Amino acid sequence: MKHRIYLYTRFERFWHWAQALLILALLVSGLELHGSFEWLGYREAFVWHQRAGWGLIGLSTFAIFWHLTTGQWRHYLPGNGNLKRVVRHYISGIFAGEPHPFCKSPEHKLNPLQAWSYLFLKIVLLPGLIASGLGLLYYRELAVLGYVASLSGLALFHTTLAYAMIIFLLVHVYMASTGQTVTQYLAAMVTGWEENESQEA
Repeated sequence: MKHRIYLYTRFERFWHWAQALLILALLVSGLELHGSFEWLGYREAFVWHQRAGWGLIGLSTFAIFWHLTTGQWRHYLPGNGNLKRVVRHYISGIFAGEPHPFCKSPEHKLNPLQAWSYLFLKIVLLPGLIASGLGLLYYRELAVLGYVASLSGLALFHTTLAYAMIIFLLVHVYMASTGQTVTQYLAAMVTGWEENESQEA
């Protein structure tokens, strides 16, 4: 049975799109810093990489505060459904036209696979990128304080996480197109409202 639910608040939508723009700016400027292409020039790319990085740190700090004060952090706990059924759906069920085994609600916005993925993003990928980026930016100052990791090792770690972020984004964009229509989930992240026909697992 089809029902329309309000899933995403104004702040969640602002945070999602602002974070997406900042991460894209970081990836584009970072790839230019690595010499993958030339667009802004090295110096300008470095400036924009720094600006987007500080913007992401500021946005993430505010988002953490918002999640903690509103209780929205609970959505990232993976125990809200049957992970095996959700994985099986994406491996085969989706191609057979089966309904999604997880029914979204304002209390449970993320299926178990999404919860695990976003939990990884929030506690491993983004913190690792931010910490290693700050380590590279302030490498000389940290070295004076006894920070002894190699600069090349830190750069390799940062770059590896950046490529992991690219993979995450590609999968995220693909998964966002797997609704009842190609734009269903995209529209929900613009308006906050989503139509859902899935049955509870």
